[in-house]
Amino acid sequence: MSRAVNLRRVTGLGRVGRLRGLARQRPRVDLSHPARSPLGSSVVNCVTYRDGRRLSVPGDAADAVKRVRESGEGFVWLGLHEPTSREFAGVAELFDLHPLAVEDAVEAHQRPKLERYGETLFAVLKTVRYVEHEELTATSEVVDTGEIMVFVGTDFVVTVRHGRHGRHGSLGPLREGLEADPARLAQGPSAVLHAVADQVVDDYLRVVDSVQGDMDRVETEVFAEHGARVDPGRIYQLKRELLELKRAVVPLGRPLEELATRPSRVVAPDIQAYFRDVADHLQRATEQTAAFDDLINSILQAHLARVTVAQNEDMRKITAWAAIVAVPTMVCGMYGMNFDHMPELHWRYGYGMVVGVISVACLVLYRAFRRSGWL
Repeated sequence: MSRAVNLRRVTGLGRVGRLRGLARQRPRVDLSHPARSPLGSSVVNCVTYRDGRRLSVPGDAADAVKRVRESGEGFVWLGLHEPTSREFAGVAELFDLHPLAVEDAVEAHQRPKLERYGETLFAVLKTVRYVEHEELTATSEVVDTGEIMVFVGTDFVVTVRHGRHGRHGSLGPLREGLEADPARLAQGPSAVLHAVADQVVDDYLRVVDSVQGDMDRVETEVFAEHGARVDPGRIYQLKRELLELKRAVVPLGRPLEELATRPSRVVAPDIQAYFRDVADHLQRATEQTAAFDDLINSILQAHLARVTVAQNEDMRKITAWAAIVAVPTMVCGMYGMNFDHMPELHWRYGYGMVVGVISVACLVLYRAFRRSGWL
């Protein structure tokens, strides 16, 4: 479908009533400042940029798109937070977005990827947040993930955020940073995509550094004097959280490589070099995540080995004491038999002799076990 036909739909036929209705239902909010973002509800924010500078223009998203396409300059940035299918329908029609990409953007829970639909790029990025906790337990949440979907065209950017927490993956500070650098923003929609990817990967590195602290604490506890008493559930929980981090970090490598190397009409050539830099940072996060995976497996194996050793030591102690107790048990068992003719049965010092023999035998066994390390 040509852009001219799509524009006639928007301006002439008025088929974006759902988008206009959404704008009337919800108050227009400026997402350029995080304090003014009513996060936790679906939000539509439309800003027009020309030559890297923000324009204050009246009207809704359809009006902004019309002005940009009539002038042939600038682009529109539309930001949403967890829209429903009904709410996103008008946006999809306005920008002629592919139905498969629209479904992914609404449903979320997607793997990081990069899709090309005609002249539109659709990128899915997993956001990651480190969850602060005083002590790691078997139920502690260490890593919380969300998603950012980015639609990039020659004259528009649509960002869709998903996350359980309101401030998760907020793009307000990112927007402010871009607006403070007009030369960068003047590169067009691809500059926004780069900035989003760069922020996401920087968050990966910060989370990786924080997780390193948890890894160090668990490792120290496992190899401490009483490491065998460490709750294995804590190690398994950390392993599960690392798996969630790995699912966010590792799959993003291929999309970034494609953005950095494959020419595209919607990605400015100068921006491709910046994507290579982001890919380098992602490689560091990927390597550290892989190292964590190997290390947590080693920690778990070491913990199981220490538990096994501790159990063996306990069994040796039990066996040693059982051997010592067996001596008086055997002697007393013999003299407990009801026979009239037994050695020293009626001897005046017989009792003392038996007790002495038992004591000496037990002492000899005790010293032998102590010398061998069993006690």
